[in-house]
Amino acid sequence: METRPSSQTIAQHYGRADLGTVILAALNAAGKNIDRLEPDDLAPIDELHSRGRESTSDLAQLLALKGDETVLDVGCGIGGPSRYLAKTYGCRVTGLDLTPEFCQVATMLAERTGLAGKVEYRQGDALAMSFADRSFDVAWSQSVAMNIADRDRLNNEIKRVLKPTGRFAFSDVVDAGGGAPHFPVPWARESSISFLLTAQATRAKLEAAGFNVITFEDETARALARAEGRMKSAGAPLALGLHIVLGQDAPAMLKNMRRNYQEGRVGLVQGIATRRKLKSMLVRATPPLREGARPRCSRDLSR
Repeated sequence: METRPSSQTIAQHYGRADLGTVILAALNAAGKNIDRLEPDDLAPIDELHSRGRESTSDLAQLLALKGDETVLDVGCGIGGPSRYLAKTYGCRVTGLDLTPEFCQVATMLAERTGLAGKVEYRQGDALAMSFADRSFDVAWSQSVAMNIADRDRLNNEIKRVLKPTGRFAFSDVVDAGGGAPHFPVPWARESSISFLLTAQATRAKLEAAGFNVITFEDETARALARAEGRMKSAGAPLALGLHIVLGQDAPAMLKNMRRNYQEGRVGLVQGIATRRKLKSMLVRATPPLREGARPRCSRDLSR
């Protein structure tokens, strides 16, 4: 079970003094109207996960949202995915994050993007959420579980707050079997707050909690391609980028992520799970890997 000191350590890892001021200054320097921002203006900053905005868009398409859903974004960061879902699909989204600074900045950015009526943010622990049972149509989580040791409790909490027909959209960095990750990485500066599972164990934990996994995809090749592309374009510092949120360790973190993907130390999976059993199975074809890339996991791992 994850202890409270560990939760404090995780919050300290992500927290940054005056983060809102730093972000607004960077946006202003990049020529953005900080009083009337668009979600797309923030995409280089507020998608704190592998594959960035592309990952968020991809996962949303798998959900085939209608727009009338209530969504809980577990580990919402500074609110990038929640604002994207609200703006693109019209969903009402509640974001939950352990880091107080993230919730404060997410609220400020929602106001400056005109989305305060569609999104709200709460500080809290994903292992003990204050929401009532069966409150949400969709639970959403990107690059959060890696910091949580008690995956069973996390999955059960997510299932608890979902309606009987609810769906869980997830994207997680996983242990790819090639050895311990090189640190620092975006979710941890050292191993004490990093709790990676393999892809198979990630799925097994969801099924043990009572979820029916209807889509399970290996996105490692795409994550590696993006990491390599980011490194190739590294030269003069960009006005907008993850370094604004991650701080001075950002270059080392991003370099290590590329290396970890290259060496098969970490992988990336995404998928959709439901609370109830479904007869049909959603499987999406993916492009072939380029020569020399690591093989992807099976698209459909259902038994």
